Amino acid sequence: MLHGTAPPKEEVQKGERRLTQRWRQAKAWLGQGRRPHLFSILSVAAGSLLVFLGPRSLVAFWLFLAAAYISYTLPTGRKFKAVLFAIVLLVIMPILGLRNIFYLELAFQISVFAALALGLNIVVGFAGLLDLGYVAFYAVGAYLWGFFGSQQPFLLHAIPGTAPPNTPFFLPPGAFYPFLIFGIAAAALTGLLLGTPVLRLRGDYLAIVTLGFGEVIRVLANNLDKPLNLTNGPQGITPIQRPVIPAELQAGLNALLAPIVGHAISIAEFYNLFFYLLTLGVIGFIIVVTRRLDDSRTGRAWSALRDDELAAVSMGVPKTRLKLAAFAAGASFAGIMGVIMAANRTFVSPESFSFMQSIGVLSMVILGGIGSIPGVIVGAAVVLILTLQVLPGISLVLGSMRGFNPVFDPTKYQRMIFGLILVVMMIYRPAGLIPAARRKRELARGEIDEVGNDPEAEA
Repeated sequence: MLHGTAPPKEEVQKGERRLTQRWRQAKAWLGQGRRPHLFSILSVAAGSLLVFLGPRSLVAFWLFLAAAYISYTLPTGRKFKAVLFAIVLLVIMPILGLRNIFYLELAFQISVFAALALGLNIVVGFAGLLDLGYVAFYAVGAYLWGFFGSQQPFLLHAIPGTAPPNTPFFLPPGAFYPFLIFGIAAAALTGLLLGTPVLRLRGDYLAIVTLGFGEVIRVLANNLDKPLNLTNGPQGITPIQRPVIPAELQAGLNALLAPIVGHAISIAEFYNLFFYLLTLGVIGFIIVVTRRLDDSRTGRAWSALRDDELAAVSMGVPKTRLKLAAFAAGASFAGIMGVIMAANRTFVSPESFSFMQSIGVLSMVILGGIGSIPGVIVGAAVVLILTLQVLPGISLVLGSMRGFNPVFDPTKYQRMIFGLILVVMMIYRPAGLIPAARRKRELARGEIDEVGNDPEAEA
C-alpha cells in the first residue's frame, strides 16, 4: 500500500467487525456471575472519590457520570440498581454537592427538567399528542405559589416595582407544602381546559394550538399588571417565600456533614440540599405513577390511540376521556415542579416560560427515547450537562488559548448544537438513547416491512 493512500473498504470493515467482536466478548465476560455487581460498586466508588478529591475537576465529574451510566447498563438486576442509585442520589451526591455547590444545583435542575420531561412523555410518548406549549403548565404552578407565597395580594393596586416598605407576606412559609398539592390540581385543571377544545385536532394542527396556548399564558403573565397587578408584569414577582428549615435540623446536619465536606454549611447550601432532596422525592413519586399508568388499561388505551386512533375508537376506546386524562396527568407534574422552582428561586418572571423552554423539554424526550421512562431522565441529564457544563467548559478552554476568536464561542450556538444532535439521533438512533421496548419493536417491524417491500431485495 502506498504511503498516504486510504485503506481498502474491506480492511476497514474487518477492523470494525474485530472491534465489535472484542467489545462483545468483554461485555460477556463482565456480565458473568458477580462481576457486574463488583464492577458497578468499584466504578461508582472510584468516580465518587475522584470528584471528592477534585471537586472542581470537570474530567472527574464526567468519569463519575460515566461510571453511573455503565453501572445502569450492566446486568445486575433491578433491586441492586435501585439500592446502588439510592446510595448515589441520597448519600454520595449531597456530599459531593456540598463540596462544590455547582453539582448540587446541576442535580436540582436535572431533577426539575426530568420531571417536566416525564410529564411531557405521557402526552407525547404514551398518548401521541404533540404538545408545544407544555411550559404553560409549569408557569401555572410557579405563578400560583409566586402570587400567594409573596406580598403580591397586598399590591393589587400598586404600580409594578413600587411596593411599600414592610409589606407583609400573604401566607406563612409553611403554606408551601399544601401548595404542592394545589399546584398539581391547578395545572391539571389547566390541562383539562386546554384539552377540551382541541379533542378533534391531531398532528400539526394540535401542535399549533398548544403552541398558541403556551404563548397565551406567557403573554398573560407579562400583561396582567393592570388593571389589577396580579403578576407584576415583565418585572416578575419577588421575593417569594421559602419553607423554614428548623434551626435544630441545621445544627444536627452541620455537626454530621461539616467534618466530611470540610467546611461549615451555610443556610444557602442547606436550602440547595433541601430542594434537591424534595425534587428527588417528587421524581420518585412521578416515576411510580408513570410506571403504573404505562402498565395499566389506560396506558394500553393511550398506545392504541397513538398507533391508530380510528381503529381504537371503533374498538370502543373512549377517546375523549383518555385524551383529557393524558393532558391532565402530564400537566400535573409540571405544576408541582413550578411551585418548587418558584420557592427555590424566590422569583418568577414571564421570560422563564418561553416557547424555547417547551422545545427544550421536547428535545429531552426525543433524545432520551419517546415513551421510555429512564430514557427521558437520561435525556434531561444529557441536555442540561451539555448546556451548563460541557459547552461553558469548552468555551473556557478555547478562551484560554491564544488567538481565540470569541465569535466562535460554543455557548452562543447551543440551539444549533442541539439541532445537530437531534438530526444525528434521528438518523442513527431514532428510538433514543434508552428506547422503550415497545418503540424498539415498532422500529424493527418497520425495517422488516421496508425490506419486504424493497424490489431490489426481492430480486
